[in-house]
Amino acid sequence: MRGLAILLSVLFGLVAPGAQAPPDASFHPVSYVEVLPASRAAATAAFRQYRQAAAKQDGYVRADVFEQIGRPGHFAIVETWRDQKAFDAAASGPLKVLLDALQPIRSSGYDQRPYKTLTVDSRGSTAGGAISVVTHVDTSQSPLVPELLRRLAEASRREQGNVRFDVVQHMMRANHFTVIESWQSEKSLEAHAAAAHTRQYRDELQPMTGSPLDERIYRSVE
Repeated sequence: MRGLAILLSVLFGLVAPGAQAPPDASFHPVSYVEVLPASRAAATAAFRQYRQAAAKQDGYVRADVFEQIGRPGHFAIVETWRDQKAFDAAASGPLKVLLDALQPIRSSGYDQRPYKTLTVDSRGSTAGGAISVVTHVDTSQSPLVPELLRRLAEASRREQGNVRFDVVQHMMRANHFTVIESWQSEKSLEAHAAAAHTRQYRDELQPMTGSPLDERIYRSVE
């Protein structure tokens, strides 16, 4: 009977009372790069090749490439790896190939920033016409900020049309966050911006911001 109980606990994810789940070690590199408008097609091909190569690496979870709406050639790359060690092991392979391909066509540096999980619940694909928003949030060191962001994420995930709402925290600068959200349509994004919980979040966050929110709207590069 004891063996059966152990088996059931494994199958159904039962945890002993008082036990805590292990910390989330996921590593989220968020990168920004701009390329010459005439080289947009070459850049998107390089991103696709990178994603295909990275997907074969141990510890890879996902990589989303976004192009800023109204600014062709301005890209954001949001990745998730099992942990930083897995990403570092792959960096000398697929990432080096990507950087070499971008070198002759980029008009900015490849700005990559390291993040850890604050709250992540990526339930769906950002492909198929979804509108995505990547926002950099620079705040004071107030301990209230992470909870504000968690509450915003939880409420936003329940909204109609939400596909993704993740918040990651900078690994060295704990008062810097990036919010990655995706919506089925422009209408659902507008409804989110007008929602009471969104307005409340902005009102409460504003006194603690170190700079204006850097919010950019993207389409997924499939």
